[in-house]
Amino acid sequence: MRHAGELAVQRRAGLDLDGWGSAGAGPEIPAVAAEFLARQRMLVVGAADDAGAVWAGALAGPAGFVRARGDREVVVDAVPEAGPLAGVFAPGADRDVGMLAIEPATRRRMRVNGTARRSGGGLAVRTEQVYANCPKYIQTRTVDAEEPPAGPVEASGSDRLSAAQRAWIAAADTFFVATRADGLGADASHRGGNPGFVAVGDDRTLVWPEYAGNSMYMTLGNLELDPRCGLLFLDWERGRALHLTGTARTDWDPGRAAAVPGAQRLVAFALDRVVEVGGALPLRWTFERYSKFNPV
Repeated sequence: MRHAGELAVQRRAGLDLDGWGSAGAGPEIPAVAAEFLARQRMLVVGAADDAGAVWAGALAGPAGFVRARGDREVVVDAVPEAGPLAGVFAPGADRDVGMLAIEPATRRRMRVNGTARRSGGGLAVRTEQVYANCPKYIQTRTVDAEEPPAGPVEASGSDRLSAAQRAWIAAADTFFVATRADGLGADASHRGGNPGFVAVGDDRTLVWPEYAGNSMYMTLGNLELDPRCGLLFLDWERGRALHLTGTARTDWDPGRAAAVPGAQRLVAFALDRVVEVGGALPLRWTFERYSKFNPV
């Protein structure tokens, strides 16, 4: 389906790429994609809650907990159990979902968008878009061999970022963003850069740069039609998760973008709600190196 938001962003960026973006992403799961999914230990998911707020979260499990079943279905042996996406997926009710399978050790990633419903203790996802992304801006990390002992899962929420949360975001080299648009589905994507690439304005505002990518503009295209979005920051060493929901707008002013190394444009985010979850993920990751594509 042609995506009016993506077309608007592409044209404003000076591109004429008919059939690029959502229109060029097919629903079938190729064999190489099925093999990639079967190796993954973590999956980022994005969806809207019943009130329409968009959130991003992460699921984890042993290799094989995500797998293809046929050429149009992905089975996930996990559901969000803590944080803002808990209870969002229900049996017998399809909900738009964007999923990102990302393998930091090899800097490979794949997006799977479609509709999901709860099936037993997991999710059954009917695919609408399956496609790989380039490795730019992915920091190399490896999963530690030993999983930490299970600890208590603790969640707290607010309408403002605490000083500690602002420091967490300011030091981050990676985050994930979920978006959706009525009738066009949901999407989950990755953003990366050197620490400090996300600017923290105050306790309710963030700004991040949009670097050169694949020009599909699926995130910015959704935001063009619906500014609601969800951000996810992970504490890779301790398993904490920071979930933000709010609205975002693309700043097309070339002067402001020129002040940020590597930025083609900026995105300004206004916070509505933040939820911090301790013990959100059982995985721990060891950092190895920053992407060579990160602007200095």
